[in-house]
Amino acid sequence: MGNVRLTVPDLRLEKEYKDFYEEWVESGEDMVPWVIAKEPADFAGMVEWLEKNSAGIGLPEGWVPDSTFWLVDETERVLGAVNIRHSLTPFLLSSGGHIGYGIRPSARRKGYATKLLELALEKTAELGIAKVLVVCDRSNEASARTILNNGGIEDAPHTEENGNVVRRFWIGG
Repeated sequence: MGNVRLTVPDLRLEKEYKDFYEEWVESGEDMVPWVIAKEPADFAGMVEWLEKNSAGIGLPEGWVPDSTFWLVDETERVLGAVNIRHSLTPFLLSSGGHIGYGIRPSARRKGYATKLLELALEKTAELGIAKVLVVCDRSNEASARTILNNGGIEDAPHTEENGNVVRRFWIGG
């Protein structure tokens, strides 16, 4: 797997991030976590938006501050992203959790998701979040294994209005 680390969004990683973004777009898959769906043409503006989200500045009504980190390897290639919500709203308690994460399609099945969640849990501890909720769709067995590999204890699932079943796991606390 190599040496990987989390980094805050950084202007110096524009080329690497845009490559990450384009791979997701070309895959046609849902972009996870939600923040990576923001088109990065104005890269500096996107990084500033992420910084403001982390500080809780300019958030829509009912939203909570959230911090985004990128998983990069020793060559600075962006392999994945994680978005950490600092607290839970009723929606996040049932369907979103504290942590959303994703690995670029070409880097999957190499252990990066497990490492990304492990590193994200260190960040939640730094934010003072002792008990962390992580969720995944019932159909996403790979994500469920990643969560279980990081100590997840399954709680009652939540069925969304459209019938999608969300598995909910608590870590820590």
